Amino acid sequence: MEKIQYALWKNAAQEADTFRDELLQQVAHPLCDVPGVHGIRLCVADSAVAPANGRRMQSASSVPDAMLSLWVDDAGAAANWEPLIDDHVLRRNGYLVTEAEPLINQQAHPTQPGDRMYGMCHVVFMSHPQSQTTEEWFSVWKDSHTEVAIETQSTFGYRQNVVVRLLGKDTPHCHAIVEENFPPEAMTDDHAFYATGGDDAVLQKHMTAMMESCSRFIDFERIDVIPMSEYPVKLLHSL
Repeated sequence: MEKIQYALWKNAAQEADTFRDELLQQVAHPLCDVPGVHGIRLCVADSAVAPANGRRMQSASSVPDAMLSLWVDDAGAAANWEPLIDDHVLRRNGYLVTEAEPLINQQAHPTQPGDRMYGMCHVVFMSHPQSQTTEEWFSVWKDSHTEVAIETQSTFGYRQNVVVRLLGKDTPHCHAIVEENFPPEAMTDDHAFYATGGDDAVLQKHMTAMMESCSRFIDFERIDVIPMSEYPVKLLHSL
């Protein structure tokens, strides 16, 4: 099975919630009936996460308004579902990825298919510094930073997607796409974001540890962090 992630853009005049509803009703749910599509998750920057705008980081000239994740038998059969997506978006970029899930959100906050996931989801497009080899990057991110991220933040879901192929000639390069689930209070409260229990000293300790760890493997001139609402639509049996 393969995982594809589609970054999606709406028409500038379209409201975020209208775009969300269209994607859910006219794209995600119909995709449930497409042969070979076994899992569907939609993330959208809708009004529910508007309070988290202060968490956004943007290096690209334009960041996506939504991200659609599909688990499929064969990415080569994309002609079976991409026309449906294209009918409802202004633009899409596709990434074939390998997924690791160090922290499984369904265990903490179970959600019925089609319902909004508790809290917010940070969708992150990132690349490693040009001075760093891929092996060095993997070593820091996978073997060291993962534990730091889980210990210093209030995440209850954490998915690491390594990009193995760009789908489409105009898709911009990135090395990885990260999905992190946070409780709703983390949208505006640093103590809630960094799991400090309200202790200022712990806040400073966690923020410093997280930033120092990130600086070891992320190119901050090529990173986009987009708070989104998450909607699991069709769950894999393993979730």
